[in-house]
Amino acid sequence: MPSDADPAPTRADRAELPCSAAHTDADPSRGVLRADAERNRQRLIAAALEIFAERGLHVPMEDIARRAGVGVATLYRRFPSRSDLIAGAFEAKMSGYADAAAQALAESDPWSGFCRYVERACAMQAEDRGFATVLTMTFPADKKFEAERERAYRDFLELAGRAKAAGMLRDDFVAEDLAMLLMGNAGVIAGTADVAPGTWRRYAAYMIQAFSAEGAGPLPPAPSPATMYRALVRLYETAVKDERCGD
Repeated sequence: MPSDADPAPTRADRAELPCSAAHTDADPSRGVLRADAERNRQRLIAAALEIFAERGLHVPMEDIARRAGVGVATLYRRFPSRSDLIAGAFEAKMSGYADAAAQALAESDPWSGFCRYVERACAMQAEDRGFATVLTMTFPADKKFEAERERAYRDFLELAGRAKAAGMLRDDFVAEDLAMLLMGNAGVIAGTADVAPGTWRRYAAYMIQAFSAEGAGPLPPAPSPATMYRALVRLYETAVKDERCGD
């Protein structure tokens, strides 16, 4: 079987396609995917979103291809690796995540906007098990995906700055605290989704209270941005590794 790190289709996968298949998906006169190739791409994205939401990111690639009604070789032509498929599938949701930060920033009350954004980010994780993990990962190779994350990050920094200036957000809050919140919420969701799916709401409320300047006490040092980035990369590597040998 092909691994996700080196996802070349197997000999059996290649056999289902003509030798020229790799060169027939694009219309050379227009530089775009043929209509049937684009339909396959959209089917794969829809199937991936469904399965990732149901089972998380570790599902076998064959299961996604099967639900989309295409061959595994077709999946790998559209998305050469698992990380490509994850980023492609969640591109629209990452844009929604960035939009949520912009909407929170537009609120007149900075603390209300901050709280609403934290709640919305946690809710987006709870709505989709796959996205719960994606929000704690980084995809350096996907420039468009990371540009949307950066847009959300910039707006969040401004939102946090305004809440601090208003005296509502604790002075020692740092951006890495949001990353820790999302990591923790992803764990709460994974552990309680099947038995107590609303538990994340209590966790989010606890964290918002902890972020409040009122009654804030000293904290241990925050992780450095570089340390947090390494943690996100490690989560990414864990999520996209090939597990099909154990299926």
